[in-house]
Amino acid sequence: MTTSTILVTGGTGTLGGHVVPLLRSCGHDVRILTRHPSTDGVDHVTGDLLTGEGVEAAVDGAATVLHLAGGPKRDDEATRTLVHAASRAGVRHLVYISVVGADRVPLAWMRTKLESERAVAESGIPWTTLRAAQFHDLALTMVEKTAKLPVFPVPGGLRLQPVDSREVAARLAELTLGAPSGLVPDLVGPHLYDLAALARPYLRRSGRRRPMLPVRIPGKAGRAYRAGANLSPVGAGAEVGKRTWEEFLAERLG
Repeated sequence: MTTSTILVTGGTGTLGGHVVPLLRSCGHDVRILTRHPSTDGVDHVTGDLLTGEGVEAAVDGAATVLHLAGGPKRDDEATRTLVHAASRAGVRHLVYISVVGADRVPLAWMRTKLESERAVAESGIPWTTLRAAQFHDLALTMVEKTAKLPVFPVPGGLRLQPVDSREVAARLAELTLGAPSGLVPDLVGPHLYDLAALARPYLRRSGRRRPMLPVRIPGKAGRAYRAGANLSPVGAGAEVGKRTWEEFLAERLG
């Protein structure tokens, strides 16, 4: 028996593909706001958060909104569009996925994440925000693209805490079905890696050899990464996932 409607933006992406089945398995009606209609049996509303098209129809009747949609540009504009529509529709819980370091790394796309967090927190709607580390899927894309070069550049001081997207999805489902909690502890992977440590098991499995070339990230962003601004602060009580990068590669690459 269904209990309430949950609107999910970005429900057809990597994270949405994991979290939507979890929410449906708990007996909730799930509606997906998407720019590209689908015939997968889930209720879809065609719309665009940047233009506002279809957003009011998507939030109509939804008790909870889980905002997963994102891109390299204008995330803050899209979030404000969603927040305004959700506020007018009487949404009772707004859940947002952000990224660890959004308030500390001086990059434009990180600033849009932070502005999105602020839009959610200032919406007047009870809210929950989870900051997660980079997904294994994103780390794999980065390593795959870099491995196409004849030399593998390794930015000095850059470290990552990649986390499994399924573990993030499970946490988001729990938060979405729970009470609004504000900014909750970060969710990160179980190990720290520099880019060389991420690359080596990938190169072994793909049968490639690439010389490693140390490089330096310039400017404020480089200083922030070398200082670990993209990592969950020690003592901040982050939640730690269990699935490692090596386990992810073994499953993905065979």
